[in-house]
Amino acid sequence: MRPLRTERAFPIRGIREELPEGERVLWQGAPDWRDLAVTAFHVRQVALYFGALLVLRLGLLFSDGATVTAALRGARPLFLVAMAGTGLLAGLAYWSAKSTLYAITTRRVVLRVGMALPLMINLPFTGIVSARLAQRRSGHGDLPLALQGDVRLAYVHLWPYARPWCLVHSEPMMRALPQAAQVAQLLAGALAASGGTALAASPLPQAETSGERAAYGVAAVAHG
Repeated sequence: MRPLRTERAFPIRGIREELPEGERVLWQGAPDWRDLAVTAFHVRQVALYFGALLVLRLGLLFSDGATVTAALRGARPLFLVAMAGTGLLAGLAYWSAKSTLYAITTRRVVLRVGMALPLMINLPFTGIVSARLAQRRSGHGDLPLALQGDVRLAYVHLWPYARPWCLVHSEPMMRALPQAAQVAQLLAGALAASGGTALAASPLPQAETSGERAAYGVAAVAHG
């Protein structure tokens, strides 16, 4: 009888690679899909837009003398479009969050992003110029990472995990982070331990690191 094959455990879940000797994982997590739906896919704004259209549609129908039943029937197609549109955006946010992974090691930040074609993005600490935390009242937040000027990552490859409107010098961003302040403090400690300056204790903390240009990697990875 053949022995049962067991699934090999890798340090970073979802990425079938071993870490170099001496490097260890400090933290790994994923975006909150609800916060991602609101901040990246703008579900709330889209819902408000369709809500305004529905109110306008009902108002026009009532002004034409339609009964309540007739007005609701007349607004039904727009309502269905609104539900389909917001549902699609929410579904995209959910799937995007479920296919995304953030990890912080003792030497780098790793992002696994992409729904159809997952990409693994390695960001060594020596190449991170600054990190800023933008935290919301819910405790969720975004943590964009500014890179050295001669390093280029395509905005289209990063979205929605890129700092908005930074098209020329795109900045990878750990978006929709639950308990963002704790993650920022952990990153601050890791940066400080690697020779950089820790994140300041402020609403928009910033970290500066010094060192030579790091080797950046963007590679396709398989599911699983």
